Amino acid sequence: MPMSIQDSLEKIRPALQMRVSNSLARGAGVRENFQEQLGRLLDLLAQAVLSGDATWLDPLLEEWAAARTQTDLEEGERNLGGLLHKVAAHSFEIARESLDSPQAIELTASLMPIYLQAVEKAAELENRSRVEYLAHELESAQARLKKFDKSKSNFIAVAAHELKTPLTLIEGYAAMIGDLASRDNEQIHMLIQGTHTGIWRMREIVDDMIDVSMIDNRLLTLNFQPVWLNRVFNMLQADFSDILQQRKHTLEIRPFAGSDELIFADPERLYQAVKNLVSNAIKYTPDGGTITIDGRTLPGFVEVTVADTGIGIAPENQEVIFEKFGQLGDVSLHSSGKTKFKGGGPGLGLAITKGIIEAHNGSIWVESEGYDEVKCPGSIFHVLLPLRTQPSDPKLAKLFGADENLPAQLPDEY
Repeated sequence: MPMSIQDSLEKIRPALQMRVSNSLARGAGVRENFQEQLGRLLDLLAQAVLSGDATWLDPLLEEWAAARTQTDLEEGERNLGGLLHKVAAHSFEIARESLDSPQAIELTASLMPIYLQAVEKAAELENRSRVEYLAHELESAQARLKKFDKSKSNFIAVAAHELKTPLTLIEGYAAMIGDLASRDNEQIHMLIQGTHTGIWRMREIVDDMIDVSMIDNRLLTLNFQPVWLNRVFNMLQADFSDILQQRKHTLEIRPFAGSDELIFADPERLYQAVKNLVSNAIKYTPDGGTITIDGRTLPGFVEVTVADTGIGIAPENQEVIFEKFGQLGDVSLHSSGKTKFKGGGPGLGLAITKGIIEAHNGSIWVESEGYDEVKCPGSIFHVLLPLRTQPSDPKLAKLFGADENLPAQLPDEY
């Protein structure tokens, strides 16, 4: 490399160091420290120019990138790249002011590729540190969210159990008042009946809160027993008969392959899960609609579908509805009736249903063209259950092996 390039660089160095320092540093203490750092940069810059290799600057750039402040990272500041741009601009400016034109052009031509490579390296380091910062922030946010969700789940569990005691007392005292009241006093008995209705609704909510807490904490246990799906559906038909009549709905239960075959599942929990789906279908279907229970068998699975002619679900909400408190009902329409049209609710039913189905090693999802209260595109909920034809309990398996006719003798409530 011609000696004149090195001489030119040394000639402009004092002015360059002072101008860059004055333009970027604030305060005497800061300026003194910055002068030292800038001196290191210019030393390495001279080595890079002499060798034609910009990687001489890499160790210092990496050190500076690692020293970026929390505020710089939060605000996405690019201090390193900005510093190099300033140094480059002042280098070219002072070269024009202090050197002859041929020398200034020659020095600028030597410095330009070094600066370009250094700026590229600085951008890479800044982006890397920014990505690492964001990844750390995301991890911290997820940890905080998990902790918050755990606290919320614990609160629900404690609140539910705390509510059970006074609820039992209210129920007991209401029954005692009913026994003491005159049989001829219809008004008191009507009030007591209203109290019992409120207690029943409250108990349902408390039980749902406990179920959600158990699902969140992976404490939901299943009691696998022989189940026939068609019997579960028939029980639903009977339990919803009054509500269906009030809302002028039709509940159609279609026989399908597998619905009359014995499988092993938790009958109470399975009934609870399908009941929540039917209740939801009634709630979001205008009066006079149709709810259809159908299904089919697949290799190793039985699929149950609950379809309605209701107002449908928007695509962006088809995952939300399975989250706890993910209800879509209008809060202003909230009532104690779980099947009032579009009535709001606590948003626990589908979360519980999902937890029950997944505890069976199954899955649940929903299909809907979208939300439309005029066209009513409807929704179809799909429940996929493992087709267990043998009990998982060894004792129960032995019992079934000893008496092949036992399934036919089990009571109808299963």
